[in-house]
Amino acid sequence: MTGATLRQMTENDLPAVLAIERSTFPFDAWSEGMLRGELADQPRTRHYIVAVAGGEVVGYAGLAAAGDQADVQTIAVNAGHQRAGIGSAMLRALLEEAGRRGATAVFLEVRADNPPAQGMYERFGFERIGLRREYYDDGTDAIMMMRKLEEAGNANG
Repeated sequence: MTGATLRQMTENDLPAVLAIERSTFPFDAWSEGMLRGELADQPRTRHYIVAVAGGEVVGYAGLAAAGDQADVQTIAVNAGHQRAGIGSAMLRALLEEAGRRGATAVFLEVRADNPPAQGMYERFGFERIGLRREYYDDGTDAIMMMRKLEEAGNANG
């Protein structure tokens, strides 16, 4: 990852995060209220991070964790900063956090029409475990994926 640092997301990041959210997921963007709700559960059951480059938020990612299971809630990178390793760095950070929280498996859904994201998840050891038909608001299917965490903290991709 070149030139970006990761840190915990705060409410002050919401304007930048919402702009990325709306441009990345135009058909099913999360609302400000949804994101505020996720942040309200930090650190109890949620862990949200942002990637900052050149003083601006260029990506964000979130994890939900409860018991021995964690779910990648979202990962998005500003179009101008994609393919620079930022998404991978954020995913690695989420997997490490899942391990710290005692998760033995991490789950996610990815759009069936997003091969680049599917490829990134597969490189990190996620396997397809199912399909959710018409999961997204525009009718696109979601591919369900899962990765086992062999031991706490073993989240290298």
